[in-house]
Amino acid sequence: MKTKTAKKKTFTFPLYLQILLGMLAGIGIGIIAVYTNGEKFVQDWIRPWGQIFIRLLQLIAIPLVFISLVKGVTGLNDIKKFSRLGGKTILIYIGTTFVAVVLGLFLGLIVQPGKLVNREQVAHMQDSYKTIVEEKKQAAEMTHNQGPLAFLYDIIPNNIVSATADNSKMLQVIFFAVFFGIAALTIAPDKVAPVIKLFDGLNDIILRMVDYIIKFAPWGVAALMAGLVTDFGGDTSIFSALAVYALTVVGGMFILVLIFYPSLIHFFTRIHVRNFIRAMYPVQLFAFSTSSSAATLPLTLETVERELKVSEEVSSFVLPVGTTINMDGTSCYQSIAILFIAQVLGIDLSISQLLIIVAMTILSSIGTPAIPGGSYVILTMVLTSVGIPAEGLALILGIDRPLDMLRTAVNVTGDATVASIVDK
Repeated sequence: MKTKTAKKKTFTFPLYLQILLGMLAGIGIGIIAVYTNGEKFVQDWIRPWGQIFIRLLQLIAIPLVFISLVKGVTGLNDIKKFSRLGGKTILIYIGTTFVAVVLGLFLGLIVQPGKLVNREQVAHMQDSYKTIVEEKKQAAEMTHNQGPLAFLYDIIPNNIVSATADNSKMLQVIFFAVFFGIAALTIAPDKVAPVIKLFDGLNDIILRMVDYIIKFAPWGVAALMAGLVTDFGGDTSIFSALAVYALTVVGGMFILVLIFYPSLIHFFTRIHVRNFIRAMYPVQLFAFSTSSSAATLPLTLETVERELKVSEEVSSFVLPVGTTINMDGTSCYQSIAILFIAQVLGIDLSISQLLIIVAMTILSSIGTPAIPGGSYVILTMVLTSVGIPAEGLALILGIDRPLDMLRTAVNVTGDATVASIVDK
């Protein structure tokens, strides 16, 4: 007689909980090391694993951004049929993303959550990164001597191969990727189809590589946090600064959802603001729970067409494009995160570097993959481009999941807002 054996279900923690536990474990290891004089052990045997994690993120950054951007731009092939509609959509999306980035920079500079860290510890960190600070000063002086258009000049590479060999030249890679994608759009579809198919396959491979790297994130974050805690000598002011950072991000998200988007709806559409907020609430809640604009897209389409009375022709084009290139919540968050990390490490950013952050955040929003951890790679890329040590990423990864849920809700609200504006 055959007996059925019940399969045991194995419970696994979600990735965000694993990263949070890794962060807490790293903090614990760092504190124990401080009180047992084990700082050298942490620096020699634990921290390097965190640096390996950062290197893996930097390794994948250029191919991920290049392939994602080319795929994103060539994916707008409907822009030929809806040339006027496509132009309006993209310009408005870029405009809202610009506002989100500037809002994030404004909040980060006004609140300055990273400044809440103990000043003596910041001085210690500045000493640790003295070489980087000096390099940044020299770069700022060179930019000043080159003239006001040096920023635009540096965007265009004279050799794409050398540009891809240096993560600090990511803006040049982005320029080439967008240029490449636009050129591909002007070629007959049957001729460019093999190239698009190639990039589709490469994109799948790169995303799988990102997935493998992110699985290592809990261990990498634990190692980095242990190293950072020993750098700070066990000082707890970093955690109060982290709480203020999170509240600053939340404040930026609520400004976008409750002030910025309703203002656009009021001035540029015939939709009543109260009706817009009421209609979007279920969509925001679904986006918050899934942390995926793509997964929320069917509900967003249904709500925008049925509740907001946006035509199907507009919604079927604007909303799918928005899930690819419109990342207002993510852009606002990245601006605050970059300033927070720079402030904690005691690094002052120049005006030219702030402009680079604005430009790269807007352009890279097109190439941000809609997968867990995709924004980590983009954030690492922007940090490296303005000379901020990417190790500082460990400070924010532990509390990133709830903020990711919130910024996804902001992203879908922005998509619906732009669809309503374009429809009018």
